[in-house]
Amino acid sequence: MTTLLNTNVPQQVLLVDDEPAILQALVRTLRRGAADGLWPPLRTETFTDPLAALARAREQNFALVISDFRMPGMNGAQLLTALREIQPDCRRIILSAHADFEGLTQAVNAARISQFLSKPWNEPELLAVVHEQLAEHRRHVETELLAEQQRLARGELSPQEIERRRLERMEPGITRVQWSDDGAYVLDPIGAEAV
Repeated sequence: MTTLLNTNVPQQVLLVDDEPAILQALVRTLRRGAADGLWPPLRTETFTDPLAALARAREQNFALVISDFRMPGMNGAQLLTALREIQPDCRRIILSAHADFEGLTQAVNAARISQFLSKPWNEPELLAVVHEQLAEHRRHVETELLAEQQRLARGELSPQEIERRRLERMEPGITRVQWSDDGAYVLDPIGAEAV
């Protein structure tokens, strides 16, 4: 089978924990996995604020998110549930130092997390889980791309729709345009203020 996915583009990973030291440890562990040849180098983004992480997920697609469970403002289950709405194909792992079964049940049911790991984590187990989740994400994207190519060949999708989907996978929201009543497009208010 020909590879439809560009494997030279690093997979994006989002790390969310209110403790910067935990984020640094996760980044080191992921780098070790790349150094050990478990996966190609990753592009990681770290956030101590779950709301800021969620805002970033509206701008950038991620293959995997690893989130702490207990965080101020928004817990990991709430974050991963909201992220699932934005990026349903993103794999979700939750870390927790506490056995909060009601919260974990919410995470499994609403957020449909891929995996739960306890803190402190067992490094070989974390590496194995991340390897499995990144491979699963890559297989899922490959399958979607293959299905799109088949639908294009049957005339069910246009080349423009294929390109729109590709752009959306790279930059969520890039193809959505807000129009005014007179037919002009509306600039992002943040961008307009910066001018």
